[in-house]
Amino acid sequence: MHAPAPVLPRTLFLDTHDVARLIGVLGLPACLRGLAGTLRADYLRWPEFDKEARIAAYSEQGTIELMPITDGTHYSFKCVNGHPGNGRHGLPTVMAMGALLDCDTGMIRLLSELTLTTALRTAAMSALAAQVLARRDSHSMALIGNGAQSDFQALAFATLLGVRELRLHDLDRRASERLARNLAAAELPGRPLSVRLCDSVAEAVRGADIVTTVTAFQGRAQVLDDALIEPGMHLNAVGGDCPGKTELDPAILRRAEVFVEFPPQTRKEGEIQQMPADFPVTELWRVLAGDAPGRTRADQVTLFDSVGFALEDYSALRFLQAQAEAHQVGTWVEVTPGQADPRDLYGWLQGELRGEQRGEQRGEPQSRPALVS
Repeated sequence: MHAPAPVLPRTLFLDTHDVARLIGVLGLPACLRGLAGTLRADYLRWPEFDKEARIAAYSEQGTIELMPITDGTHYSFKCVNGHPGNGRHGLPTVMAMGALLDCDTGMIRLLSELTLTTALRTAAMSALAAQVLARRDSHSMALIGNGAQSDFQALAFATLLGVRELRLHDLDRRASERLARNLAAAELPGRPLSVRLCDSVAEAVRGADIVTTVTAFQGRAQVLDDALIEPGMHLNAVGGDCPGKTELDPAILRRAEVFVEFPPQTRKEGEIQQMPADFPVTELWRVLAGDAPGRTRADQVTLFDSVGFALEDYSALRFLQAQAEAHQVGTWVEVTPGQADPRDLYGWLQGELRGEQRGEQRGEPQSRPALVS
């Protein structure tokens, strides 16, 4: 009786083109809604996760971070950088990749780009937080910092909160002009976006219901001054993401009700790194679960001190895996050898080498095309 043939341990691989294709199939609004729904569902399972602050390597040029998390069934991680000077090299400021593994076997089920996906999940997370923290009648947003993340932030708030008035400001006006062009071409349900380019932060912020800061400057900056903050505003601070990098006047933190993802990480990397170690904050998952209040008054100033957390990448990877399999997008690759005897890795290698040699003798190409779904 012959032993059964081994099951090839294949891994689904998604590159940037695959993720772009998925967005095209789903439509960007549906993609943002789906991501926000997955994020909410996973945040409601917060106690089930084994959590830790991300592991970072800092240099004068930027940061490289590893972000792991597990719920005991799946394990995920993201490796991401933040290098503000990358434009000089023709590279994005932020680049990322990640993986989703089974805990019971350690099998790598998904390898994926996470640069484009991080922009999507960050925007979806910002909007999810605003759904429970911003005033329900919010319709206008100031967007300070108009780099690569800003388009997704604008579209997420338009899609998930119904924001229809945007005020844009960046130190480089060309960035605001680029963003305005992209938003003018975007297809969104409901009435079109009203977009205004502003010459100063004060002009953009005046009268806004929501203020999003997403700047890349590496250092302690005061992009927002306390004097600009009006009663009832919701602040979405996205740009602060490493020690020594801030965007807000500390006086804003003292007057606002502050909500965070994971305090041990945010106290090190977020806006609250400027405050004492016992500065009071509320974990956002508790608000989503109904265990803590979010906004309690119309005139209250709320702040989501967002630095990004591994749970959000776990959610994004799960969402990508489900959608890619449903729509047959991606490439199946053999990251792990599929030898008949799991103990005979050397024998598998010898078989591969003999196969390559036979291919060379027959004049066949040495590389085999991956199976594309």
